Amino acid sequence: MTTHNRSTTKSTDTNTHHIYEVAHADLPLHCPTDSMTLWNSHPRVYLAIEATGKAKCPYCGADYILRG
Repeated sequence: MTTHNRSTTKSTDTNTHHIYEVAHADLPLHCPTDSMTLWNSHPRVYLAIEATGKAKCPYCGADYILRG
């Protein structure tokens, strides 16, 4: 007899699967950004992206990549 395990899919915030490209003009970087809806978002957090060119929001998991 073969049994199949079903994985349970949990709903996640919409930002968790997004990658956002930002320019130097967008610095200092914060999430949510000015273009995102704020009423249903987490508190603003500033992200250090200058050293590595990458940052991940600790609240929603959004990934940011610095262009140029």
